[in-house]
Amino acid sequence: MASHLRNITLLSCGIRLQRSVDLLVDDDGRIAEIGADLPARNGVEVVDARGALCLPGFVNSHNHSPLMVVRGMVEDKGFAPAYIPNVPQGHWLSEEETLALARLGVLEMLLAGATTIVDYYRYPEALARAADELGLRALVGGRVMDMDTAALSEGRFERNSSLGDSTLRAALDVIETWEGHDRISTILAPHAPDSCSREMFTEFRALAEQTGKQVHTHLSQSQMEVDQIVAREGMTPTEFLDDLGLLSPDLIAAHCIFMSESDISRFGAAGGIVAHAPIGNASFGAAAPIKALRDAGATITLCTDTKSADMFEAMRMAIAAARWKAGMSFDLNAEEVFGWATCAGADALKGHGATGRLEIGDPADLILLDPLAPNLCPVIDGFGIVAHSGSAANVTDVMVQGKWLVRDRAPTLVDARDIICEAQKVSERLWDRAANT
Repeated sequence: MASHLRNITLLSCGIRLQRSVDLLVDDDGRIAEIGADLPARNGVEVVDARGALCLPGFVNSHNHSPLMVVRGMVEDKGFAPAYIPNVPQGHWLSEEETLALARLGVLEMLLAGATTIVDYYRYPEALARAADELGLRALVGGRVMDMDTAALSEGRFERNSSLGDSTLRAALDVIETWEGHDRISTILAPHAPDSCSREMFTEFRALAEQTGKQVHTHLSQSQMEVDQIVAREGMTPTEFLDDLGLLSPDLIAAHCIFMSESDISRFGAAGGIVAHAPIGNASFGAAAPIKALRDAGATITLCTDTKSADMFEAMRMAIAAARWKAGMSFDLNAEEVFGWATCAGADALKGHGATGRLEIGDPADLILLDPLAPNLCPVIDGFGIVAHSGSAANVTDVMVQGKWLVRDRAPTLVDARDIICEAQKVSERLWDRAANT
């Protein structure tokens, strides 16, 4: 359905702030016209934005939505749930439990302004269903690993070939099932160098060549990972992926924290893509060398990694962590991280249809912010107030492909109360099990 957004304050990548303009969305869900006082058209819904900031929807480049189950419970225990004992683990979940938790995770991301997400975990079919039900764009993959998950949580790295076979099968099945969907695309997602064998990564290199799909993984997330790969392979995790032929512009690597100068240069020279997770990194006392990676040639995208869906917070934390890591250097600014959260992610990721921009001809993937929010005043260049002061709580409306998915802070396609209640029940059951292990 066509829409006419009247009186918006338009903020997008690479253009100056435009005040008091209208934006017209055509029947195909694309931006047809932008200008002041556009004439009303018959049969077109008119929405008075009352001067609200209108932004491209966020591109959230790395998540595991079922891990909502450990939100608020593992942050004081370790760097990642897969490596923490006595907490709910992925291999405990049924497909229906995964779906309930994925719905919660995707709902949070949508309400926080994400219109394109990357999501991968066990039972990827459930993740794709959740994203489809809520209406946003998603790149979905099955989390594949052939190191035993129960042993990992106890700090042991033990090969489990049957686990590798089953998770790989699920990952390939979701690719086949969702091929050709207009919003849901698929990725290849081996979990991490320390949780996958050399043989598994070799198989993924072949799959990437056969399918043309990008490979998403974790890289140098912990010192434990680095130590394990040095012991197992005689090289760093970055050198390991390079040795396998996976280091390329089609590799999206989350975290990239514990990298040597040589690793940074190697990754940047290969044109690798970083899914930068500053909130999650900071939660366990770490900061990625993100400015060094950028300067070396890496592409930077931004994500929340299911620690929080707030991409405004992620922008702020990205700036703060970079300045701390680089000794109070101020060359990373609000406009650049805004790009990381929108157009850079859209440009770097393949197979989703988003542009991360709001220009004529672009898909109408956009968000409106509360025009009466005190924290969003004053608006001068737009980028500064959004990145340094904005909040997910400011998002009032979300549109994807010209369809309203959120109106007045409520989802239009699902019942938020039902999703929250079901996820709470699932989480309580899983935590009761954890308490008795």
